[in-house]
Amino acid sequence: MLPFRFKLHPLLQIVLLSLLSVLLYPTPSIAQGDHVALLTVKGVINPVATSYVERAISQAESDGAEAIVLQMDTPGGLDSSMRAIIQRIMASNVPVIVYVSPPGARAGSAGVYISYSAHIAAMAPNTNIGSASPVAMGESGEQQMSDTMRGKVTNDAVAYIKGLAQSHGRNVDWAEKAVRESVNVTAQEALELGVIDLVANDLPSLLEQVDGRELQMPSGKVILKTKGIPTVPLEMTPFESLLHAVSDPTIAYILMSLGTMGLILELTNPGAILPGVVGGICLLFALFGLGTLPINLAGALLIGFAFLLFVADLFAPTHGILTAGGTFSFVLGSMMLINTQNAPFLAISMSAIVAVALGLTAFFTLVVAAVVRSRRRRPSMGMEAVVGLVGSAKTPLEPGGMVLVDGALWKAVADAGTIAENELVEVIEAKGLTLVVRPRAAQKLL
Repeated sequence: MLPFRFKLHPLLQIVLLSLLSVLLYPTPSIAQGDHVALLTVKGVINPVATSYVERAISQAESDGAEAIVLQMDTPGGLDSSMRAIIQRIMASNVPVIVYVSPPGARAGSAGVYISYSAHIAAMAPNTNIGSASPVAMGESGEQQMSDTMRGKVTNDAVAYIKGLAQSHGRNVDWAEKAVRESVNVTAQEALELGVIDLVANDLPSLLEQVDGRELQMPSGKVILKTKGIPTVPLEMTPFESLLHAVSDPTIAYILMSLGTMGLILELTNPGAILPGVVGGICLLFALFGLGTLPINLAGALLIGFAFLLFVADLFAPTHGILTAGGTFSFVLGSMMLINTQNAPFLAISMSAIVAVALGLTAFFTLVVAAVVRSRRRRPSMGMEAVVGLVGSAKTPLEPGGMVLVDGALWKAVADAGTIAENELVEVIEAKGLTLVVRPRAAQKLL
């Protein structure tokens, strides 16, 4: 007996090898000795950012870093992810300096709490910090809370940030205002108010200013020696970068649309393989990204209903009526998918919604048109392929006999009356292996 051999399609082999190369990408090694580890967090604070910060801090500790600089530019993020980052910073054996940079960056919402948790908080010129009011999220987006519940959530957030402020000697009153009133200040104003410890134009200036500062760490007092020592970046791995990118609401939304189109194209063209593989990968990444976001159930159902209408139009063409209804449902669902009035950074770009809706409409219009053309095309295989062909009677049909159609002899019966030998006949129906024919014309073959 021959042994069983499992062989992957070459395209699937390429995809799997590419994914493995990303997953197994080695973390860059860091030279031991005095150095400052540089972490960069840009975008929404989510589980991917949390995993990256926790891993990087642990690596900096094991490599004996003198200090850790967390360069941050964020509009905010999830409460659970923010608290996990803060807990890791506070438990760090290496001093953590949160640096809101580059110019034009911001530390909004969750970024305020993270800045307050740092052993040293710094900002670059032309940056801002503030707007830390809590927003309750659930399966239907931003939740409408009662006055009592809003008071509980706000008081909890105030107590949390006041504790962080007191532990590092920063402005407690402003911290409370940032939560209750969503106040926002510039870097210079934050320095004057005691919200941060210093303003630095760039990273070398920051390291020079913090040199010699004494900090209280879990292991005891530490004096920073950061002047003139090298800075070593601890960047996200390619896989972390990919997951962080797909966690962006707009990217996750686009991937969801592309993935669904790919799977539908595969279903309508079995064996194409590429649309199914690409569509499945896109859809899986989209589900991961959307899983980190507060999804509005009504919006998700509207988008699902839109795709049902698109697919229905493939099997029961309605001259575009179902496609038009699907487009309307898709746009409406997209606008409702992530409903966060107080957290606009989680909203899907309206230009992306319009572009994807137009692309989907064009895609399904072309597919429906192709389906309609294929249905109108005369079959080229099977018994249906001979319907409509013209042949000749090889024997008299009274009413049964033999006919020559498409170079082959067939059993046939006359539709009505009799048909003489050599008379032209037209096939009007196929019943099993017997053709039903009728006279084609009065002339006979010579």
